[in-house]
Amino acid sequence: MVRSLNGRTIVRLALVGVAAASLGACAKKAQPAYPTTTTPPVAQQPQTPLPPSGPGDVGTAQTGALPGSQQDFVVNVGDRVYFDTDQHDVRADAEPILAAQAAWLRRYPSVNVRIEGNADERGTREYNLALGARRANAVRDFLVGQGLESSRIATISFGKEQPIDPGSGEDAWQRNRNARTAIVSGAR
Repeated sequence: MVRSLNGRTIVRLALVGVAAASLGACAKKAQPAYPTTTTPPVAQQPQTPLPPSGPGDVGTAQTGALPGSQQDFVVNVGDRVYFDTDQHDVRADAEPILAAQAAWLRRYPSVNVRIEGNADERGTREYNLALGARRANAVRDFLVGQGLESSRIATISFGKEQPIDPGSGEDAWQRNRNARTAIVSGAR
């Protein structure tokens, strides 16, 4: 005996199917084993600044950057730190860069920044937005721990939406797992 499905039964089956698909999309996919002690690309490492030659000079003679400018910050301090796969803890190799950022920001108290958290292309959009937010907040917490006022630091997550390397593969993913400190106001 074959029983026909009524409208309520069809709706229930559809809801169960949507719920199952949603749970499947949220499941964490197994990640290939990659080394977690990778070094960020050399091009992204900050240059060692020259010793200051006078008040307010942060050693920018080699770059010609105006002290207190966006270019001064990027070239002489570094605006980006990197993270391991699926991690948001500040790595040991990022601490000197963030400490230099904090020192620079203390030197220029009118400058406000936004920490932009980023992730690689793997994972769902929602997962990567949440991971990017955790990365941005980890950098913010580090800077606040260095004595900066939290009101000077905003955070945003771009997840996987704004990669710096459009490629696929470990090298591209490594560059895209980062947090960038962007100056939003107060720079010269």
